[in-house]
Amino acid sequence: MCSVSVAGGRNDVAHWPERLSARADRNDRVAAVLEHVTVTRYVTPLREGGSLPALVEADNLGTYVMKFRGAGQGPLALVAEIIAAELGRRLGLRVPELVLAELDPRIPGSEPDPEIQDLLKASSGLNLGVDFLPGAAGFDPLGWTADAEFASRLLWFDALVQNPDRTWRNPNLLVWHRDIWLIDHGAALYFQHNWPTADPRRSFDAREHVLRDRATALAAAHRAMAPLITGPLLSEVAALVPPAWFGEQGAPAYISYLRTRAPLVPEVIRL
Repeated sequence: MCSVSVAGGRNDVAHWPERLSARADRNDRVAAVLEHVTVTRYVTPLREGGSLPALVEADNLGTYVMKFRGAGQGPLALVAEIIAAELGRRLGLRVPELVLAELDPRIPGSEPDPEIQDLLKASSGLNLGVDFLPGAAGFDPLGWTADAEFASRLLWFDALVQNPDRTWRNPNLLVWHRDIWLIDHGAALYFQHNWPTADPRRSFDAREHVLRDRATALAAAHRAMAPLITGPLLSEVAALVPPAWFGEQGAPAYISYLRTRAPLVPEVIRL
């Protein structure tokens, strides 16, 4: 885990009020299945993302960032979200809790925006919810920093899952409870969009990775993390994905690809 500090200054996160929420400990719980919830209220769209995710409330009293199956990237983006996030969790990285969220087809009728109505109608049924972290701050590489061990493990992980979306422009990292949390992995596993060209030896361009300059312990990260990428672990993670969301290849292809790639990560990283 990594606690953040202010680059060149004192750690003012330490002065934030503590939030009395059990969600801070959920990263340590690894589920054999994702919890199923039902969306009870569409709160507001989050227009920062191109796929129009939204804040929703569910019948378990939770609040989630909803990733929609009917968005432009389709179900494969949700496959990437689940596999990357749950793999990261099992590697000791902090990721908000994921749930499978049932969207009632009656909910779109209460939404005035026609674009959002269309998205909700196209996403009726099962979607993905990401636990909303209230009060979380976006990781700003100009103001925050991270230790070398965490930075190296994060870069190693992003290289493994081929996640291009961790740049200084868009880090997809949140600071919450003085820890760094990983979000938004829908662009990872991009090999799944063209299986005939999928190559576990494909290079990973880390030149714009948000923590590249801090990732000075990549060899140690590889020694610690590569042995954890086993067939049983990958099978456990892939089993969390609803089978209907896979495209032309099912879970075994993802397991084989990532298991083959893990020992090669130091060779494929381009700094």
